[in-house]
Amino acid sequence: MLEINSLEGKSFLDVGSGSGLFSLAAYRLGARVHSFDYDPKSVACTKELKRRFASSDSDWVIEQASVLDDAYIRSLGHFDVIYSWGVLHHTGDMWRAFENVSICAAPDSRLFIAIYNDQGSWSVRWRRIKRTYNRLPRFLRLPFAVLVMGPRELRPILLSMSRLQFSDYLRSWSSYQTNRGMSRWHDLVDWIGGYPFEVARPEQIFDFYRPQGYVLDRLKTCGGGLGCNEFVFTRTRNLRA
Repeated sequence: MLEINSLEGKSFLDVGSGSGLFSLAAYRLGARVHSFDYDPKSVACTKELKRRFASSDSDWVIEQASVLDDAYIRSLGHFDVIYSWGVLHHTGDMWRAFENVSICAAPDSRLFIAIYNDQGSWSVRWRRIKRTYNRLPRFLRLPFAVLVMGPRELRPILLSMSRLQFSDYLRSWSSYQTNRGMSRWHDLVDWIGGYPFEVARPEQIFDFYRPQGYVLDRLKTCGGGLGCNEFVFTRTRNLRA
């Protein structure tokens, strides 16, 4: 998406580092990396990746913090690449999060974000489902997840049975982790439980960043369906003092 082969000599900010995998990728591409995440378990995972593959190298800093913490964000300074894939729509204040990541951008900085696509009424329904899941007592979350995802799984089950290929459906579950990095069940629960949940149309994000001096370099949409639209912007000017 950045259309480059190296990050040598560049500074890289990973906003919501999660597992830390993309921070590690940026580090291996030669960048000076600063990772932070609100979730302490994600911070611990990122630190473990650094311990295994980067030792105590000072070119990779990892901290626990929130993108909504204005004072923290302003303390970071500017970065050549700001990366936040599938994170800002889970903060509970997405548009403020958009504003805050921009604080770390100087002229010529690249901003790479991925945000859930606005599907209209479907997005409204998913928000209600996710909110309900998180409000339920823990012992009710499992049956609720089955109730939500059961009808969605029924079609591939019936299709595989009509073709006398039910083993293919079972294989789609058993081999899922190989490609996705987590079991299919955990992926389903991750989706149902992913709240806060906000969405945006591609043009809304473009219209938000354009007045702040950003030019859209690349756009990869999910075709109007369920998923994330990906954006790469370059900041051509800085409107802040």
